[in-house]
Amino acid sequence: MKFLSENKKVINYFHNSLPKYMIPHRHFIMHKPYGYLSQFVCELKKKKLLGELYPFPEGTMAIGRLDEDSEGLLLLTTDGKMSEYIRGRNTEKEYYSHVDGLITDTAIQQLQQGVEIGIRNVKYLTQPCKAFRLETPPAFPPRKRKIRDDRHGPTSWVSITLTEGKERQVRKMTAAAGFPTLRLVRVRIGNIHLHDLEAGVVKEIALGNFFKPVQMVDANSAHH
Repeated sequence: MKFLSENKKVINYFHNSLPKYMIPHRHFIMHKPYGYLSQFVCELKKKKLLGELYPFPEGTMAIGRLDEDSEGLLLLTTDGKMSEYIRGRNTEKEYYSHVDGLITDTAIQQLQQGVEIGIRNVKYLTQPCKAFRLETPPAFPPRKRKIRDDRHGPTSWVSITLTEGKERQVRKMTAAAGFPTLRLVRVRIGNIHLHDLEAGVVKEIALGNFFKPVQMVDANSAHH
């Protein structure tokens, strides 16, 4: 896959020629595909890494992570302060979860109110969150690795919006409510939406665009 236009080659050459303290920060959005780690280095062999998808500049970091088997919106930046700001509890992260079975109103209510999950062998009660059933399945392209055969029963989709981010939290939440996640796609961070960005595509965006779309939630009302 060819990533660089001549203009980007010039930009990268210009950036590489400057002292580090003079290099402006750069920011990206991407649709992380299934099967990729949200990182640039890994001791394990044969793992797919973000650097295979785009020629990111030195010092680029993913803002929060998506599991290897999860997909969707991922923000990246060379600015550590920006990363810390967006990972904070004032920024909403919305996920579409494809679950096993037809999710019930009772299960939706449990997700909204908080469910008990395990975090490194310690019980944890998730914070109240937004959750609702998606009456129309999202129009995502089929995943390369088939989820399961339809003969195993019906499935459904649910939207879950969090302001926290524990390890594999959404998957653990839906399982705790009785509906294991089959496919997970992050569709929004703050006011930045995945929309129709195709899997594997990366877009560099301006600083102003990176800051402005991020929705801030009042800490006193975030979970009411």
